[in-house]
Amino acid sequence: MPQPDHPSFSPADVRHRLVETPGGRIHVAEQGDGPLVLLVHGFPELWYSWRHQLPALAAAGFRAAAIDVRGYGRSSKPAQAHAYRMLDHVADNVAVVRALGERSAVVAGHDWGAPIAANSALLRPDLFTAVALFSVPYSPRGPGRPTDTFARLGGEEEFYVSYFQRPGRAEAEIEPDVRGWLSGIYAALSAGTMPAAGISTVPEGGRLSDRFPEGGLPSWLTEADLDVYAGEFERTGLTGALNRYRNVDRDWEDLAAWDGVAVTQPSLFVGGALDPTTTWLAGAIKAFPRTLPGLTASHILDGCGHWIQQERPDEVNRLLIGWLEGLATG
Repeated sequence: MPQPDHPSFSPADVRHRLVETPGGRIHVAEQGDGPLVLLVHGFPELWYSWRHQLPALAAAGFRAAAIDVRGYGRSSKPAQAHAYRMLDHVADNVAVVRALGERSAVVAGHDWGAPIAANSALLRPDLFTAVALFSVPYSPRGPGRPTDTFARLGGEEEFYVSYFQRPGRAEAEIEPDVRGWLSGIYAALSAGTMPAAGISTVPEGGRLSDRFPEGGLPSWLTEADLDVYAGEFERTGLTGALNRYRNVDRDWEDLAAWDGVAVTQPSLFVGGALDPTTTWLAGAIKAFPRTLPGLTASHILDGCGHWIQQERPDEVNRLLIGWLEGLATG
């Protein structure tokens, strides 16, 4: 069996802390010393989704800091849905960098973490000097209200983002069997276990999980890994995580002054060729020359699904570290 190109993850090597932010506290998992790289996960994940990147970045001379986004894991979970605006997530990232004693950072995000990272760079270019986006490309604020756009994407069915809008509905599907639901969604968006019909839409009266594949875990996920995710979400519930989806229209209103504005810092994009996101956001990728004029490299990994830094950790690590080292010498 081929060996990984970078050091393996060891929980004992990770430093954990809680830092104060405007919305409460954010849990940070750190490894290494050097220039700060802030890692922001997506839905439904945790800091643990960067477990393969933490030791690799540390070995390459960087200080890697993976957070639990507000609403997740050990971080604070404000009760109000409007506390999960994009502006709040950006404020959390700013507070984390300051709490870690740094004056600047490179920010990297996956899934929902990608737009959080991109907007952090957009709103605070003084603090976030470069941005790496995984799976979800940067798409600046546009003229249409997001919920209207998502309704059109669903066609005769309901697009998954629209399905998540109503408070309590997705929770009622997920929380009776958190571990089973997580196993299903991870498999449904992974190479090798992804259903041909996809899971982007929900039929009337149905559930998102109705289209999850049957069978075992995807190859990148062990039972022990799933235990970590399930244990945290069984403890916290899913409302905080789902509230990110319930703020898309508020974000659109909050970011009116940045309509169509590009992120100009050096940037990196890495997506999976089998990821549905690279299909329904293909236009955003084509627009990179305008929306990400500082783009250094864009990669689409053949045979890779959505959970890119976990499905293909060695390849992602090589691309990310190579890009980071290029920033230092460029």
